[in-house]
Amino acid sequence: MQSSVFTYLIIFFLVAHAAFPQSSGLHIKKAHGKIIVDGEMNEPDWETAEVASQFKQFFPFDSSYAKAPTEVRITYDDHFIYLFAVMHNLGPRKYVTPSLRRDFRGEANDGFSVIMDTYKDRTNAFQFGVNPYGVQREGLVSNGGANSEDLSFTWDNKWYSEAKILGDSWVCEMAIPFKTIRYRHGLSSWHINFYRIDSEYTERSTWSPISRAYPIVNLATMRELIWDQPLSHPGGNVSIIPYIAGKSQQDFENGGSADNKPDVGGDAKIAVGPALNLDLTVNPDFSQVEVDQQVTNLNRFEIFYPEKRQFFLENGDLFANFGYSNMRPFFSRRIGVTRDPSTGQNIQNRIYGGARLSGKINNNWRVGFMTMQAAEDKSINLPSINYTVAALQRKIFTRSNVGLIVINKQALNDTAYNRLIGLEYNLASRDNKWTGKAFYHRSFDQLKKDSTYAASAQFTYQVPNLEIDFLAQDIGANYNPGVGYAPRTRFKRISPELYYSFYPKSKIINNHGPGTDIDVIGNDLYGITDWDANLWYKITFQNTAQFFMRIRRDYGLAFFAFDPTFPADRSKAVKLPAGSSYYWNSVILNYASNARKKLFFTFQSRLGQYYNGERQNVDGSISYRIQPHAVISMNFTYNRIRLPQPYNKADLLLLGPKFDFTFSRKVFWTTYLQYNNQINNLNINSRLQWRFKPVSDLFLVYTDNYFAETSSHDQVFYVGQPKLRALVIKLTYWINL
Repeated sequence: MQSSVFTYLIIFFLVAHAAFPQSSGLHIKKAHGKIIVDGEMNEPDWETAEVASQFKQFFPFDSSYAKAPTEVRITYDDHFIYLFAVMHNLGPRKYVTPSLRRDFRGEANDGFSVIMDTYKDRTNAFQFGVNPYGVQREGLVSNGGANSEDLSFTWDNKWYSEAKILGDSWVCEMAIPFKTIRYRHGLSSWHINFYRIDSEYTERSTWSPISRAYPIVNLATMRELIWDQPLSHPGGNVSIIPYIAGKSQQDFENGGSADNKPDVGGDAKIAVGPALNLDLTVNPDFSQVEVDQQVTNLNRFEIFYPEKRQFFLENGDLFANFGYSNMRPFFSRRIGVTRDPSTGQNIQNRIYGGARLSGKINNNWRVGFMTMQAAEDKSINLPSINYTVAALQRKIFTRSNVGLIVINKQALNDTAYNRLIGLEYNLASRDNKWTGKAFYHRSFDQLKKDSTYAASAQFTYQVPNLEIDFLAQDIGANYNPGVGYAPRTRFKRISPELYYSFYPKSKIINNHGPGTDIDVIGNDLYGITDWDANLWYKITFQNTAQFFMRIRRDYGLAFFAFDPTFPADRSKAVKLPAGSSYYWNSVILNYASNARKKLFFTFQSRLGQYYNGERQNVDGSISYRIQPHAVISMNFTYNRIRLPQPYNKADLLLLGPKFDFTFSRKVFWTTYLQYNNQINNLNINSRLQWRFKPVSDLFLVYTDNYFAETSSHDQVFYVGQPKLRALVIKLTYWINL
């Protein structure tokens, strides 16, 4: 398998790179007067600015111009780049927004966004957007925008905007500080694109055309923003973000008394160069971060939860995107979290501080270096541990790159260590048809075992009517990324997938088509341990609704004894015997409704066999938008599992009502309840946020956890004793020096 992986790597290097389509750019001239960000286009410089117009449709079609015209003007001065966009309408209408909360996303919006590739590498970019109600969003695009997940809105920074709704249009004006973005000084042009989401006509349109086969944030076909003179260095940029917090926490489960304490710390952001940033943190606190959405875990392996902590996010792809979705050599959530050996539960591990240097050296090289020092915890005999990671990325060809990562985890005054080195090639062809990656990693520790490697090759070929994916993996028995995510080791995997889509001339259906995929996993001890084969059909409707149906055949080998109902108390389970194997069939149905409607829902159902029994599953979400001030939603999952005697049966229920109120663009209140009978827990998280200045906030966060069970006799739900309760008040303030 290892030799096969290297064969695929060579193939990647030989993939043809077609030329970019040539298109005209947009000239930007320096403003002669002062620009006031008020949503009024009354400064003379707007009259002389070039206009970007004639937007092309991205959805529902990509072969015609947008129904409603959009016009964008752009200028700059010594400190800001300014944009003014006019979104025309064809008649009276209303606008859609989920709420007034920052960082909106999805089709259930009206909005205008700009994407700026400030290094002209078609790999990384900044995005800034505004909706008709003046709500901002800013994000980072990585990996060339090859997938919609490559756009992250968890990055926050300081900039200014204003929007106004007029009779036959809506307008927005932006002022983005040069010090907020990273760019290469001396360049005579950037890459840029604008796009508009228009709920009235179910339309998404872009200034530089993009095939609807690819994400709207794709960077392959951007146009040039041509400066009247090359930009100089933006000058020094230092930001200090201190915080002060008061916390009260009580652990009822272990009989602890209330722990009341103040806390202080903060971050600093220092621009080392125009595109290289040094981040420093002292006693970081993440108590205001939104809680994870729980899931019912019906597999034998750990679940991956995304990083939400702000310190780890800017240029986070330099570290986090190494590896594959099921095999990450670096997973930042390992830092600041540890496991209690007596209970097996994850607990917080305070971080003393850390530093991170990340960004671009020039157009071809990106670097990242991070070191964090976690505190000792004498209650569980945990020493103070240092986490250090270094990454280097070199652009090759036009959009591809090779990367190197080195990771070290080591306790102070201890000989124990865990290290990893990894080499990767990321493929992105010029015409965007070919994407993929190949990597080889090796871990090291004081035990000096063999088979500590992880190798993988994956590629995707995608054109409007056809998508072909292929994945091959070989993970060694002793591969051990101590700061990574590797829920499963000692396996080989082959997974091809094929999807064909039709684009009919229809007012109802936008595209539809069949697909098939196979996933085969095995190892040297047991041969093939798991496989599944699928036939499926997907339909996307013109109103944004989607339908998906899958017929699935599974095989599973119990290479160790386990209970497939995964009860909270596994000591009482009657387990499937080690060495037993099972085949089962199921049907999976998915539907997502029209996202533009105030009432929106998603639904998934899985019906059929499950190991040696049966499983009926339903999950999804329902949300109602009280525009623009509130969204009330409910996430739900129910699994009914019936295995023959003497094995277990299970009724696993997960309910997650959420109340999200946005009183204004500055005051937000979210309350999230999650009941999970698989772990007998009811969690309450309520967070009040007041953004009193740009990127400066006051938080009040209340969290509570209770034992919660359903009686096996009368199926009555009841809440038991509290487990853990916390109350936090926290103030953060962004200071530019």
